[in-house]
Amino acid sequence: MQENSPSAQREAAILDSVNEGVFTVDRDWRITAFNSAAERITHISREAAIGSRCCDVFRASICEKNCALRRTMASGKPVVNATAYIINQRGKMIPIRISTALLKDGAGNIIGGVETFQDLSMVEQLRKELRARYTFEDIVGRSPVMNRLFELVPLVASSNSTVLIEGPSGTGKELFARAIHNLSARRRKPFVAVNCAALPDTLLESELFGHKAGAFTDARRDKPGRFALAQGGTIFLDEIGDISPAMQVRLLRVLQEKVIEPLGGIKAIPIDVRVVAATNRKLLEEVRAGRFRDDLYYRIRVVHLELPELRQRREDIPLLVDYLIAKFNRLQGKDIVGVSEDVLARLMEHDFPGNVRELENIIEQAFVLCRGGIIELGHLPPELRPASGRGGKGSPPMSLAALEKMFITEALQRHGGNRRRTARELGIDVSTLFRKIKRLSIDLPEKDGRSRRR
Repeated sequence: MQENSPSAQREAAILDSVNEGVFTVDRDWRITAFNSAAERITHISREAAIGSRCCDVFRASICEKNCALRRTMASGKPVVNATAYIINQRGKMIPIRISTALLKDGAGNIIGGVETFQDLSMVEQLRKELRARYTFEDIVGRSPVMNRLFELVPLVASSNSTVLIEGPSGTGKELFARAIHNLSARRRKPFVAVNCAALPDTLLESELFGHKAGAFTDARRDKPGRFALAQGGTIFLDEIGDISPAMQVRLLRVLQEKVIEPLGGIKAIPIDVRVVAATNRKLLEEVRAGRFRDDLYYRIRVVHLELPELRQRREDIPLLVDYLIAKFNRLQGKDIVGVSEDVLARLMEHDFPGNVRELENIIEQAFVLCRGGIIELGHLPPELRPASGRGGKGSPPMSLAALEKMFITEALQRHGGNRRRTARELGIDVSTLFRKIKRLSIDLPEKDGRSRRR
């Protein structure tokens, strides 16, 4: 077929009307067609692209080791919606979504391949804006429980009351403590953190209250304690549930009288410090068991915040993954675009006993192993990879559609079937919720959750 024949011109016009980039290659990987959208996205002209090898034109993150079109040419199977990025003619990184298929002649012989690609720059920008919208002092979340905490923290920060933060390890207790400090009138003064579980009593007492020279064998000079260093600011007492009964008595006196006495000292020193305490224990249960003083408990629990486990807010996992990928890209100088759908599904169904800290460690390990632009299942820790055996954690992950169905069903149950409140919690329009209910074949409760006048 002649390049300028009516048929060829008609095909070119059709390709140019498509909003996605489209190109074709022959069996030698030379580009044979290149539409207007491909020109626009890559900033490479059709004349420069045609006849060039596709890897020289696109310089994509998957070209060398995981070329989608090469996989299609080898297996005969199309690739649908793979994610990667290209470097355009201006040196700018463009996130793209790719689909590929075989190109055949009229006799059914394979003569090359075709690839379509969509510019995700706008999607990526919206994702960044969404991440910024749902990021609060480095705390990431959009779930209802996190939104309630985000509403509470500024109110707590505006007061001067003592705060107790309870939550399992890895839920971000120190991040919340820092947020309270940063939003308070004390933000220009120090924030001092102490891990009470890391030191024995004698060292902890010196660490908190300081000591005078000669107070003990190695005390050659005066040393201010953490309370003194936090003067005017905030002291964060992490794992306060682990301190001994004797230390509980000392700490209670500090909170009641607003003074400290350094070891070896004879004079009380007045302090102006806000106390934010945290524990991974259920402190009221410790009080009932006689392991924690009730008077100290009620002294530190003027304001109480309880942080959820990650498995209680699974809808935040995609947001956290995006946040962590951006963080490690910045720290490690990499350009990883994201995670595959299989990886996201595996993460969404994992229980995360280590909470957000465990998720962060998983993503950091994946960064070490990942050499392309997408984190795949093989980059995850062994316990999260699919096993060849049957059942257990080796079973296939839930699909994203199944996970979406689960979240919508649970939200409907929480709101007694009320569609409007459910849509508001999920952050979508009611019309969108109805479409998803229909598409996912979700069984609706008999009652729709709306109150009716009798």
